[in-house]
Amino acid sequence: MRRTTRLFEIIQLLRVAKKPVTAEAIAAQLEVAKRTIYRDIASLQALSVPIYGEAGIGYVMRSGYDLPPLMLSIEEVEALVVALGLLERTDDRALKAAAGSIRAKIATVLPVANREPIDKTSLFVPQWIHPEPISIDLAAIRLAIRDERKLLLHYADVEGRESRRIVRPIAMIYYVEVMHVVAWCELRRDFRSFRADRIRHCEVMEERFEGESAVLRTAWEARQREEAPQR
Repeated sequence: MRRTTRLFEIIQLLRVAKKPVTAEAIAAQLEVAKRTIYRDIASLQALSVPIYGEAGIGYVMRSGYDLPPLMLSIEEVEALVVALGLLERTDDRALKAAAGSIRAKIATVLPVANREPIDKTSLFVPQWIHPEPISIDLAAIRLAIRDERKLLLHYADVEGRESRRIVRPIAMIYYVEVMHVVAWCELRRDFRSFRADRIRHCEVMEERFEGESAVLRTAWEARQREEAPQR
């Protein structure tokens, strides 16, 4: 996690906290050393961010700091509720956790009259259990897409035959039934879509394909349009 991102996350954690949060708890949440949090808190305080407290006791933030009120219509709030609910139906644990964080952040800045939909009291998305458990770390794959790093996949086809692939991941598709990793396959020298539940093992490689992902994604999207059924 980049330092600027970490500082932003510290602010968000303190904004939604109901009681003082210790540096140890923040460090565990962000997966960094406790002394790193001490330095980050000191940096934020030096920038006049209203964080109060001290090491060993916990930190709090002045209410109302950071984000202006969100000017969302009731339909926009309901759209967020449904979208976050659909996300919870996937087996992407990191994105599901992020969805819960988004919900908490939005709820703190919405006018009271608009909070009912974000609390899911009137809109419901039935939860759906993925038929096949996903053993790979989908967050690692999304990070590889952002960092343009190749993946080594051990993949099983519909017949259960396994193969070893080195791929350049460019996108993920979240269908209702299953998730797919879209990549340029170096074995087939073509685009391939890999079902996440059939990836037996995934390793992020040091080798990168820097500067290629945008071109590959554009080419893949063009092919999708060509192959789409005409209406």
